[in-house]
Amino acid sequence: MAVIIYCGFQMRSARQPRKHHPVTHAGNQLLAPLLDLAVAAGRRILEIYATDFEIAVKSDRSPVTAADLAAHQVILAGLQRLTPDLPVLSEESSHLPYAERRHWDNYWLVDPLDGTKEFISRNGDFTVNIALVERGEPIVGVVHIPVEHTSYYGCMGVGAFRRDRDGAARAIHVHTLTSGPVRVVASRSHRGELLDGYLEKLGPHRIVSRGSALKFCLLAEGLADVYPRLGPTSEWDTAAGHAVLIAAGGQVMAVDGAPLRYNSKESLLNPHFIACADPARDWRRYL
Repeated sequence: MAVIIYCGFQMRSARQPRKHHPVTHAGNQLLAPLLDLAVAAGRRILEIYATDFEIAVKSDRSPVTAADLAAHQVILAGLQRLTPDLPVLSEESSHLPYAERRHWDNYWLVDPLDGTKEFISRNGDFTVNIALVERGEPIVGVVHIPVEHTSYYGCMGVGAFRRDRDGAARAIHVHTLTSGPVRVVASRSHRGELLDGYLEKLGPHRIVSRGSALKFCLLAEGLADVYPRLGPTSEWDTAAGHAVLIAAGGQVMAVDGAPLRYNSKESLLNPHFIACADPARDWRRYL
């Protein structure tokens, strides 16, 4: 595999030793075109959102719409122009076997429309997710909310930011809980006995319900404390929000305490995990 040079940093082949993350110096150079690409995909999604779109069902029984596929095409074409030598793994593309994927040192992990159920329900809680993964770790991420014309983005070593409808951007960071009930982010569409048991052990808390990758963004912005995900998710659902949260000072760990990793096995399903704003607190004790 050839070494790829882009935006002033070096994309290493799988055979090269890892010395440090290469994105710190050039993170802003990479984030700008990614933001433009996510916004372009969001515009295409909103065009279809305004119509009486049809809903199909994929082989895994999850819903899919023309907006999912249109956004996929926009992002795929844009990433191929941006980094033609990097592979792209998207929810709406054919998924290669791990025997081939395991050789990827760097790749794009994309959910063109995260929160299809929210899109169908027309509640606005859906996002465009684009992440750059290096050796199993998401190091750059963009989460764009088409309905709100708002983007969250982050880069390891650079920081995390929110850009609003007017184009103004500001740095965001996690907040440490000092008093009051724990602010727990929960999914609009998924709930179960494991989460109920966690919340019972947690003690006083307040639920903040949002869909899609917005749950990670609430943590990154200091508006929530913990997101225990004790149900199924896929790697493209989480990578971009994960990158934003890490850049903002938070943490995402599997329930065994290990960092949540990507492209490390045949299945593209994540294990159960806990995302948190304060890594110093033992959030696993409530499992």
